[in-house]
Amino acid sequence: MNPTDLANQAKATADLALTMADRALAAAQAVQPLAEAANPFLLMLTIFLLACFVGYYVVWSVTPALHSPLMGVTNAISSVIVVGAILAAGMAESNVARVFGFLGVMLASVNIFGGFIVTRRMLAMFKRKG
Repeated sequence: MNPTDLANQAKATADLALTMADRALAAAQAVQPLAEAANPFLLMLTIFLLACFVGYYVVWSVTPALHSPLMGVTNAISSVIVVGAILAAGMAESNVARVFGFLGVMLASVNIFGGFIVTRRMLAMFKRKG
């Protein structure tokens, strides 16, 4: 492929990206009045449930060879979540916020320690095969 063709393809891709960004902005502006009128709890609950489904399908589609490196990154992210949940629970003024902060700490901790256990098993399995 010559440089002119590559430059033309890059320009076409950039133009397509700009078009898609404009469409996304228009869609966000169209939905904004609905989001402002929505109950904040239901909005956050919907986002949480969608994130659960997306996370489930993303995790189960990872191949075993990529599992250990990705688990290390997941553990790092979960440690940040633990710190945030501790802060949320500690600075909370309501009991509901304290309970959710505590649940956040517990679930992220389970994720971290479970990740270490699974990673250790995967490494042991690879050592036996190798």
